[in-house]
Amino acid sequence: MTPVRRGQWQTAADVLSQVARQPGITRAAVARTLRLSTGSATEVTARLRDVQLLTEAPAPSQGRGRPTTVLQAHPEGPVVLALDLRQSSWRSAVVALDGSLQDPQYHRHRSRRAQVVLKNLRHAVEQTRERYGDRLQLVSLAVPGTVRDNHLMQAPTLEWVELDLGQVTANVDVPLLAGNDATLSGVAEARTGAAAGAGTAVHLIIEVGIGGTLLIDGVPAQGASGAGGEYGHMPFGDRARTCPCGARGCWDLEIDGRALAHHLKQPRPDDPVAFTEEVLRRTDRAARSAVAKVVTALGYGIAGLVNAHDPDVVTIGGLAIPLRAAAPETFADAYLGGLMAFHRGAPPPVLAATHQPDGPLRGAAALALDQLTSEPAIAAWVAQR
Repeated sequence: MTPVRRGQWQTAADVLSQVARQPGITRAAVARTLRLSTGSATEVTARLRDVQLLTEAPAPSQGRGRPTTVLQAHPEGPVVLALDLRQSSWRSAVVALDGSLQDPQYHRHRSRRAQVVLKNLRHAVEQTRERYGDRLQLVSLAVPGTVRDNHLMQAPTLEWVELDLGQVTANVDVPLLAGNDATLSGVAEARTGAAAGAGTAVHLIIEVGIGGTLLIDGVPAQGASGAGGEYGHMPFGDRARTCPCGARGCWDLEIDGRALAHHLKQPRPDDPVAFTEEVLRRTDRAARSAVAKVVTALGYGIAGLVNAHDPDVVTIGGLAIPLRAAAPETFADAYLGGLMAFHRGAPPPVLAATHQPDGPLRGAAALALDQLTSEPAIAAWVAQR
């Protein structure tokens, strides 16, 4: 059978996109979704199999009727290396075209110095290239900071500024796709998580500070330069306090472990995440009061974003989930009290994220797969084969 030809790349791209967005999808379901005839779906998937992009396996039996097949990534097909950089650790996974995460790895930072961390990430890329060869088509990196054109502009929680993230793939001829971790976490929720199917969604995640994104039909609204979604640096907080980002009154300073320490009149914690978890375990009056203040700030801030964006749903991840659970009535009062009156009759639900804790990793994978399942990427792969 001949490879996919130029005139058929669009249909092939559409099929691969469905496989990436709906793991375990059947050939029959792809045909229905794309309005393809049975013959066309069979022909396209067969040709994608011939060029080592897809393979097929029998679908689980569902009783009588003609058997169908599940579309899966070809075992010799292209892969992505997804990397998720956190304040105290980093994770990696190899991702196939069907979105499956393979060979997951977890590492804690021995040093948070930028050059040390980037060297470790670069070593992971080099090892993956040695193992997979030219099957490695893209490296996708989630970073807890503001990213523009693969440059980290600032990462206040890591105390990094103005870094060329291209160092991660410097010794390997593979493209890099870098993005903000909260944005990518939102992509994961919009594609296969709690916001799946929503036309407009807001996603927020608290670790050290709060980040997030606005998603339209599963695509993040990243702004003119790719730096959109820096909700933690909106002036929802005390303007007498200056954020490490340089702005005053950032919401970041009101909703995490630093805020809890401030309310408890304790020094800024070295690990705000661990400090938050510790305070949440406490039952004394001072701890409950501090948590209530942080949860109030969280609820009012989310209401402000709902008033601005009018989403179908809001999803929350990271420490936002246990914080809300520690004071649910306080959160509800602040959230509803901050909404414009017309929203209160049917306020957008605030749902816990599905992809915990690997949202940024899955989101990094999803945007990378968007590129790998495009017409130019298919053409390049076919030519390479």
